[in-house]
Amino acid sequence: MKTELTRRLGIQYPIVQAPMAGGPTTPELVAAVSNAGGLGSLGAGYMSPDQIRAAIREIKQRTDRPFGVNLFVPEQPHMPEDVIADMNNHLNTYRVKLGMAPRSTVPALSEPFEEQAQAVLEEKTAVFSFTFGIPPQDIIRSMKRQGIVVAGTATTVDEALALADAGVDAVIAQGSEAGGHRGSFLPSAADARIGTMALVPQIADHVQVPVIASGGIMDGRGLVACLALGASAVQMGTAFLTCRESGAPAVHKRKIIASKENETEVTTFYSGKAARGILTDFMKDMRHYEGTIPAYPIQNALTRDIRQAASKLHNPEYMSLWAGQGIRLAQDQVTAAEIVKQTVEQADRLIRRYSGLRSED
Repeated sequence: MKTELTRRLGIQYPIVQAPMAGGPTTPELVAAVSNAGGLGSLGAGYMSPDQIRAAIREIKQRTDRPFGVNLFVPEQPHMPEDVIADMNNHLNTYRVKLGMAPRSTVPALSEPFEEQAQAVLEEKTAVFSFTFGIPPQDIIRSMKRQGIVVAGTATTVDEALALADAGVDAVIAQGSEAGGHRGSFLPSAADARIGTMALVPQIADHVQVPVIASGGIMDGRGLVACLALGASAVQMGTAFLTCRESGAPAVHKRKIIASKENETEVTTFYSGKAARGILTDFMKDMRHYEGTIPAYPIQNALTRDIRQAASKLHNPEYMSLWAGQGIRLAQDQVTAAEIVKQTVEQADRLIRRYSGLRSED
């Protein structure tokens, strides 16, 4: 299963652990996947520059293998103050339910992207990936000068072409089955929900850089299918969310194991940006909100304290339970290394089985 990307990165298997921001991608998880032959990835979108440096150094203490760091390209939405105030007042009803004090101010929206990127550059990770847009050219060039492989996220062919024009070394093709935030950044792609099986070969046909397939891939069957579609590797998120090294809250892991493939939805209620997660009471209740949902990262900042409080109370109904549509294939109480090993062994068996098939004259 050697591919252009495995050779470029010096990894054994074409398996990338998705960089899930917000806590799941602990240094333990990232290092475990890299040590098992894949590419571990740190989801650092919500981390300060100092936190990024500390996490990278801890990962390096646990592995000498390549790994990546992912950041969110910043967005600067212009929302009327009354829209933000109305949403904040509405969210106060949930704060009261959770025993919190009402909030009247909007917290800091996001971490400083340029300083985050500088931390990644200084620590010299093997891969720098990003989502929600395209970073400034000086950042991409600086990463490439350091020998860092640069990968961007696309949800349509047009986005993939824009990334290729910007000089990325690989494109992450994110199908609509994927859990977590949609990586869309072009206006024409805002509501596009193209499945992995349709998206990957179209992007592979239109860009000259390796493609990493993402969305609904949980095992060796998904790996073989995506390689056949033209991908150079797969990116798996939900599969690793429930493993022992994952930093996802225990209640989140339990909900994944207990949920079905038809129990996830794409919602903007938690962050203002479309993201796929397990259906919760918060999502159901917010359907009745008649006002405007502030754009990301405003809504994300407004709901952060609610999500954090719900997590401390082990109340999943107000948490953002990100998960993809392959949810029934998630495994309980396995290690990251076991997931990599099982995926590779299953893929190898399938490749051997189907390599013996021949069309009849």
